[in-house]
Amino acid sequence: MSLFYAIILLGFLIFIHEIGHFLAAKLSGVRVLKFSIGFGPKILGKRIGETEYILSAIPLGGYVKMYGEDAVDEIIDEKKSFKHQPVYKRIFIVLAGPLFNIVGAIILFWVVFVYGVPVLKSVVGEVVENSPAYMAGLQQGDKIIEIEGQKINNWFDMAQLIQQNPDKNLTFKIERKGELKNLSIKPEAKESKNLFGERILVGQIGIKPAEEYFIHKETPLNAMNKSVQKCYEIVELTYLTIIKIFQRVVSTEVIGGPILIFQAAGKTAEQGLVSFLSFAAIISINLGILNLLPIPVLDGGHILFFMIEGIRRKPLSERFITISQKIGIAFIIALMMLAFYNDILRLLTPK
Repeated sequence: MSLFYAIILLGFLIFIHEIGHFLAAKLSGVRVLKFSIGFGPKILGKRIGETEYILSAIPLGGYVKMYGEDAVDEIIDEKKSFKHQPVYKRIFIVLAGPLFNIVGAIILFWVVFVYGVPVLKSVVGEVVENSPAYMAGLQQGDKIIEIEGQKINNWFDMAQLIQQNPDKNLTFKIERKGELKNLSIKPEAKESKNLFGERILVGQIGIKPAEEYFIHKETPLNAMNKSVQKCYEIVELTYLTIIKIFQRVVSTEVIGGPILIFQAAGKTAEQGLVSFLSFAAIISINLGILNLLPIPVLDGGHILFFMIEGIRRKPLSERFITISQKIGIAFIIALMMLAFYNDILRLLTPK
């Protein structure tokens, strides 16, 4: 089943990406010769108008073949030729693919937030003995309503506020058996690690959640605002992760490939619609960002070349582009080999 869900996921994300290129080309007056989901041998194909729509055998990508895209193409109608378009139009066509991945992720998160997300309640399930919470009198079953006058809606909000205030006396308003009480608790400063494995100091009071959840639904307008914010946070986090990898702060072991995606797609699908759609949105953002990296053969590499052409007011030489693309292909192959190696290592490493 994991393979089935992964194919559905990748097919959808590839379609979103390629439809961006396709629609931008059509809007720019460029003739689209082929629209393919997948690479390799053709499984199905149908010509509608001037475009052949193809389903190919290898579901790890796709492509939009435009008239006049290759240097060897014989050009009869320059108005419909990709390479004869102004630089801004070519950038628009190439940029549209990654942008559609981001827009697709916003829509997926919007659906998730409107449908409803399970949220952990701020109810104490366990109090660690001799911890700050224990010493202050916090008990199992207490519901934390406010901290320093700030309303607490869920466990995540509460934990974040506590972690941000180590060694500071905080006033907690709690609900215990229908009665409201105020407690003063000083979070203990403890060393922890952030998402990148860097050491940080956080506040902890020594409590664990009661594993009680409620379904939180947003209005359509709030859901849109929240989905845009969520996508921004993931874009920022993804770029930071890439930078940290090059800085060698984060290990290259975090890089995953198709096997990891196949496994995660199956697991999230089993957990329900919300988990699967959220995972799809995250992968869509990652696909868009990775394609925007300034590496030849990727969309970001093409955009970089077009920008240089716009500044120089003449195209780069075909020889330079060819050599750059060969280097880019070598880099992508090396990256894919690393991803496959990490995936296989995860499979073989006992958990």
